[in-house]
Amino acid sequence: MQLPEWWSSPIVARLVDVSVGVAVVLVFAALARAAARRTLTDTDVRYRVRKLVDMASYVLVALVVLTSMSNELSGLSFAMGGVSVGVGLALQEVVISFAGWLAISAGNFYRVGERIQLGGITGDVIDIGILRTTLMETGAWVKGDLYNGRVVRVANSFVFREPVFNYSADFPFLWDEVTVPVKYGSDHVLARRLLEEVTAQVTEEATHHARETWPKMVRSYRIEDARVEPLVTLVANDNWLEFTVRYVTHHRTRRTTKDLLFVGILAAFDGTAGKVQLASMTVQLVEIPPVEVRMADRP
Repeated sequence: MQLPEWWSSPIVARLVDVSVGVAVVLVFAALARAAARRTLTDTDVRYRVRKLVDMASYVLVALVVLTSMSNELSGLSFAMGGVSVGVGLALQEVVISFAGWLAISAGNFYRVGERIQLGGITGDVIDIGILRTTLMETGAWVKGDLYNGRVVRVANSFVFREPVFNYSADFPFLWDEVTVPVKYGSDHVLARRLLEEVTAQVTEEATHHARETWPKMVRSYRIEDARVEPLVTLVANDNWLEFTVRYVTHHRTRRTTKDLLFVGILAAFDGTAGKVQLASMTVQLVEIPPVEVRMADRP
């Protein structure tokens, strides 16, 4: 049986070589990913191995194509030089996103598992691709730092266009505050002591870890030493005594910490037999009483 004439063409032979080489690389990559899923139990390690296998397969596929088609591609180098300008303009966003991926990988902007705000979206980084970063979004219509269920993909080019807010990179704790209004006439000294005791109890573990972590920030950056212990301050305004409680908390437990604080504060104030009472603004609208108007006759 005589093969068609085009089958003996060098181009076809090169394409066959490329196809076989790419297929071998993809098969080995699939086997490596399957082995990682079976043997690795740590989620973070398994993710890193999978990304490493993916990147290695991309590089090997590119090498197979370049080495197999080097002779044919050399003749097209001049033509490709003229076309590259137009392609670069058309794929400008793709090129910038790829550059953003390089910056993310080398510049320590953020890593998988960290909570960031990128392109106006706040969430946990669940994947970093060559062109996009995938976030599990928090907030939006959900009040608090909790997942709302949306998976958002943000172009890596945003690292060059907008600030990147990282909630958990070098110092995974945040300073937070709650405001507690107390009625005038209450024992403000007792109120301050109760607030300090409740806050110290609720944030004891977070304060301990923050105290150990903060010196690393001071050594790494030109930054002043900061107080991580709870702080209670008082301001007297027109309506009540306003206490502000400042404390550190882990970036993932802001909402639960605030809940524990208010539960403890309410219980502590209730145990003072009325010496310390919370204040609130009450506005009562009453009906205007009937007004009788008498007109005196002119003389």
